[in-house]
Amino acid sequence: MPTRRDWMRRIDAQRIEQAIAQAEQRTSGEIRVSIAPLFAGDVQRTAEQAFARLGMAGTRERNGVLFFVVPSRRKFAIVGDEGVHARVGQAFWDELSALISATFHDDRFTDGLVAAIERVGQRLAEHFPAAGRENPDELPNTVDFANA
Repeated sequence: MPTRRDWMRRIDAQRIEQAIAQAEQRTSGEIRVSIAPLFAGDVQRTAEQAFARLGMAGTRERNGVLFFVVPSRRKFAIVGDEGVHARVGQAFWDELSALISATFHDDRFTDGLVAAIERVGQRLAEHFPAAGRENPDELPNTVDFANA
């Protein structure tokens, strides 16, 4: 059975963090990625707990998006705060899920996350543009390695 370290080798945290920083340059929205390498619980419920633990509901415009990933199970959950969800709707989350699922099936976790981060960045920029206003980085861009 693969160890925690084996699963972490399949995730390029630096590349993910660069994608987050680049996406957030165009928007006041905040994007985070949390990874639980070995985990057997309810993914959606734990993602919602991680969203709270990471302070994602504390953004000024309620425009945070969390990708919670369990590579060992090829499972993930996407949690968007109320400000984002009100603007993008369920169809957008379904589109992101399909994008990620296609790459996770082949163990291309980083590729799927980077593509989804880029897509979220585009949509956040449409609804929460950074241009013409102060754009502080409200949350860190680092990948969170959860101990779920």
